[in-house]
Amino acid sequence: MLLKQPLADAIFYKNHDVIKLLEKRGAKPLMAPMHVKHAREVPEYEINPDELDFTNSVELTKGTFCVALWRGIQVAVKKLGEEVLSDEDKVRAFRDELALLQKIRHPNVVQFLGAVTQSSPMMIVTEYLPKGDFCAFLKRKGALKPIAAVRLALDIARGMNYLHENKPVPIIHRDLEPSNILRDDSGHLKVADFGISKLLTVKEEKPLISLDNSWRYVAPEVFKNEEYDTKVDIFSFALILQEMIEGCPPFSAKQEHEVPSAYAAKERPPFRAPTKSYAHGLKELIQECWHENPAKRPTFRQILTRLDAIQNSIGHKRRWKVSPLNLCLGILYFT
Repeated sequence: MLLKQPLADAIFYKNHDVIKLLEKRGAKPLMAPMHVKHAREVPEYEINPDELDFTNSVELTKGTFCVALWRGIQVAVKKLGEEVLSDEDKVRAFRDELALLQKIRHPNVVQFLGAVTQSSPMMIVTEYLPKGDFCAFLKRKGALKPIAAVRLALDIARGMNYLHENKPVPIIHRDLEPSNILRDDSGHLKVADFGISKLLTVKEEKPLISLDNSWRYVAPEVFKNEEYDTKVDIFSFALILQEMIEGCPPFSAKQEHEVPSAYAAKERPPFRAPTKSYAHGLKELIQECWHENPAKRPTFRQILTRLDAIQNSIGHKRRWKVSPLNLCLGILYFT
């Protein structure tokens, strides 16, 4: 039994000498929980693990995501470790994530490429975005200018609107935060990591708090284990949008475990940035999005309309200025 984990690692990283040595000593790879009995039952998305080259693999997040080479391109690989194969909740979450990823195709959502489900370790393979996650970007950049914040907010809103308008049942992300949003080569954002996402109609057997996710961006109705819908993602979006303008995470002075109770007590992160940092209508939109009553929060389709109008307003002000000299001449000039 003790030889199973080393053998799986040796197979994963294609260390053939170690594989032979362990197999001589009786090591056998674990059977994947999603293994099928007949070849015709193998999913269309199945990737042969031998095609994944981890020779020069780089770890993206400790123990979960790493970079590999697949058919000549770099990909991101999410691995379900041997130690959790006997954990029914985590295996079920893996299945659910796969089921959702197969349905998703949108420019502002990370692209699913395939998965390894017939051998151990099981893996999900998605496109690799070398510019990293939005959390690291915000830490590096600090407070963003309104025009930049609105442009990036539109990327997030487009991806989330697509998920929420999924047919026949909306997809709730439930873990929308900067670390789960990635940047592509052009600087646009893509929503990622659907590990705890779910279809709206799926009922929970356990409260979400039992899962290992961040609570700084989670809506109070989730924390209080109340009935909730897609509006929990709207709440999270409001916090991310405010963070772009303020230059710091919501309630940054509080410990993470203190934040949910603050939201539940109707507290919201303070607006400290200068008024001019918030384009006309932006602060009001944020406040509506984190409204205590989920029913009064706008949908992402409505948010897109509002953000488009704000972006056009900012763009108009940026394009045309009146200088004192040209004002005397009665001439407008394009900046």
